[in-house]
Amino acid sequence: MPRIRRDGYLFVSWVGDHSPRHVHVYRDNRLVVKWDLDNRLPMQGKLTARVRRLLEQLLEEGKL
Repeated sequence: MPRIRRDGYLFVSWVGDHSPRHVHVYRDNRLVVKWDLDNRLPMQGKLTARVRRLLEQLLEEGKL
């Protein structure tokens, strides 16, 4: 279960979780967005430009 903190956000995903592959993004213990990694679409919440940039960085680094 990767739990990654970056720029005040917590990115959480679970190995073996239901499809599609996704990550939960929290700030101050509140869900910001549940992001579909396969289709690159929000499943719940709203994606900000800052969170999108962080997600792209984490994907490039192979952490998600």
